[in-house]
Amino acid sequence: MPVADTSQVISGVAERYASSLFELALEAGALDVVAADLNRFQAMIDESADLQRLVLSPVFTAEDQVNAISAIGQKAGFSALVLNFLKVVAGNRRLFAVSGMVAGYRQAVARHKGEVTADVTSAHALSAEQETELKAALKSVTGKEVSISVTVDPSLLGGLIVKVGSRQIDTSLRTKLSTLKLALKEVG
Repeated sequence: MPVADTSQVISGVAERYASSLFELALEAGALDVVAADLNRFQAMIDESADLQRLVLSPVFTAEDQVNAISAIGQKAGFSALVLNFLKVVAGNRRLFAVSGMVAGYRQAVARHKGEVTADVTSAHALSAEQETELKAALKSVTGKEVSISVTVDPSLLGGLIVKVGSRQIDTSLRTKLSTLKLALKEVG
């Protein structure tokens, strides 16, 4: 199966699960609690190679994944709704798409609150002051409240890549150097 088709499948799976979780959280009045738990879980995945292996590897059985997720969720103090959700995802062998589910849930909450979500990739972690300034700048451009999801990628060397909807602004040093290198090849 081509890579593009796989990503569409993951996106579809993730979107359905995220939508279901959003509806349950809305009904329970727990949108922010669920968002906080999902953000913590995503941070755990991002920081742990072992957890990434558990989530992505088809070697683990559904039972192994459910047991591991249950232990992690209980230790982290996740709400019952998030813990049950993650156990269902693991039991259905869909943990490979959990990052997409988290992103889909964030987008659903943002839409519900009338916010726009911006995915920001930075070479270094942003300070609270920098995040506030970035939100203000994006609000002036979009005319809406903006929530940002920051990912750190040291390979950018410097600058930011900001994605809001279908628009992307790339001010990374890596891209500028690549453009310069290409321009120099054309000249020489």
